[in-house]
Amino acid sequence: MSETAEGSVVITHDVGLHARPSVKLTKLAKGFASTLEIAGAAHGPWIDAKSIVKVMAMKAKQGSTLFVRAAGADAQAAVDAVTSLVRRDFDEAGDGH
Repeated sequence: MSETAEGSVVITHDVGLHARPSVKLTKLAKGFASTLEIAGAAHGPWIDAKSIVKVMAMKAKQGSTLFVRAAGADAQAAVDAVTSLVRRDFDEAGDGH
């Protein structure tokens, strides 16, 4: 059974979706069977969240909204995991970056 899920989250990381956060996001995305896409606007363009090159090229800035959608057996879990990672500031708070 295939499900779909969508969500959005504001990027609070001080330099946005740069190298380290992009790597963390794509590594997390690759752990799900569902297709997982992100966008900087609700209408797209949508990009593959499992592609480090595409995610880094997005250059999402601090304060921008990241839209997330997934389709597949674990779609809701995938969307929840990505939005949670962004909310947690990519687990980098206080690491001196």
